[in-house]
Amino acid sequence: MKNLKLHSFATDQALAQAAASAWLELVQAGETSCVALPGGRIVKSFFSSIVQRATASHAQLNSVHFFWGDERCVPPDDPESNFGVARELLFEPLTIAAGNLHRIRGEATPEFAVAEAEAALGRWAPRNADGQPVLDLILLGMGEDGHVASLFPGEPAAVRSSPAIYRAVTAVKPPPRRITLGYATLAAAKQVWVLASGPGKEAALRESLRPDGQTPLARVLRSRQTTKIFTDVHWD
Repeated sequence: MKNLKLHSFATDQALAQAAASAWLELVQAGETSCVALPGGRIVKSFFSSIVQRATASHAQLNSVHFFWGDERCVPPDDPESNFGVARELLFEPLTIAAGNLHRIRGEATPEFAVAEAEAALGRWAPRNADGQPVLDLILLGMGEDGHVASLFPGEPAAVRSSPAIYRAVTAVKPPPRRITLGYATLAAAKQVWVLASGPGKEAALRESLRPDGQTPLARVLRSRQTTKIFTDVHWD
């Protein structure tokens, strides 16, 4: 794919360290003030790498406002909460100001959570001509089925083409009730980085990189001028 930058690593730890270093470089250059964080297994290594490097370099993250690509409909202290993981491993160690954290309220009704998340994003991110907020960077994981955020395979075309910024979805894996960014918002971001890590994802990544791939990640890649993929997935 011409619109893809693929960075391969031998281990998940090397991937996390490289992505953390690259992101901190953007922060220090003043190029990321609105960032959407991912969930998934790789975030623990990724957040730990950010803390380690930011502490060593005395990097300041006070200019960054944090949002989420998706959230499970659970309270923030639930082990399944994407915000909860980020709070424990990233925000508290670096004493990020509460005013810079714009979590999706998974404990609220989906309608309220969506409306509040969209309003918060609208206060900080500029809009493009289509009315979509333009995040500086969206970080995504990738599942074994090629899903990103909580955009799963099998959605009808009419749903996939929705201009909704955030929308409620029912996932095919637990916990099922979630809130996710939509495809149009992912397409509008200045940068999207995918952290594709872990065993069992070779087939999904192969399919996603095909020009006619049918995974959610493939659809995101086709919608954008450029996307970076950091991966430890290997194939012959």
